[in-house]
Amino acid sequence: MAKFDVYDLTAKKVSTVTLPDEVYSAKVNTQAIFDAVLRQQSSMMQGTHDTKTKGEVSGGGKKPFRQKGTGRARQGSSRAVQYRHGGIAFGPTPRSHTFKLNRKTRRLALKSGLTLKAQEEKLFILDSIEMKEIKTKEFVKVLDAFKLDRKVLVVVNPEDAFENALYSMSNLQNCKMVTVDCGSWFLDGLNIYDLQNADAVVMTKAAAEYAGEVLKDE
Repeated sequence: MAKFDVYDLTAKKVSTVTLPDEVYSAKVNTQAIFDAVLRQQSSMMQGTHDTKTKGEVSGGGKKPFRQKGTGRARQGSSRAVQYRHGGIAFGPTPRSHTFKLNRKTRRLALKSGLTLKAQEEKLFILDSIEMKEIKTKEFVKVLDAFKLDRKVLVVVNPEDAFENALYSMSNLQNCKMVTVDCGSWFLDGLNIYDLQNADAVVMTKAAAEYAGEVLKDE
């Protein structure tokens, strides 16, 4: 079992927590991370790009010239792909870019991502993220206490008192909060894209323990 220090909001150590090696000290699988990130990025693509074929562009109903006797190659429409204002050959059409990735690989990517952050000493565990009031200045003090000045991912448990912290950080472009489970209408769930995109990860103790319990058996 891996041991991690637990801090308060002033970056003062208050205790330690033991978390499963299968999640926070696992063998890093970079291929699983790559596949999972690619899958998530692909699912973000709208796939609405479209070009018109010769059957979709306007005009071209009349034969441009007679079939025989001109010495030119026969043409059936002035909207063929070789003509100006003609259709587009082999252009993009609306489609979904998503692809399937099995659950075991997705979980392996999360374990690898958490392990990487732990190895890089970019994973911080908080005993609680509860704030007395909604104030961006106070949340900035928390970041300064941990010397975090780049992209930060905050992971909470739904049972944590995180509302004031969420609203306090809403004006900060370099911070994002997610829940450790599947997420909700106002918060995304923990995912490999946000995990890899962040320079540092701050997890509440409850969130870290929940992730350890859910992922260790996968």
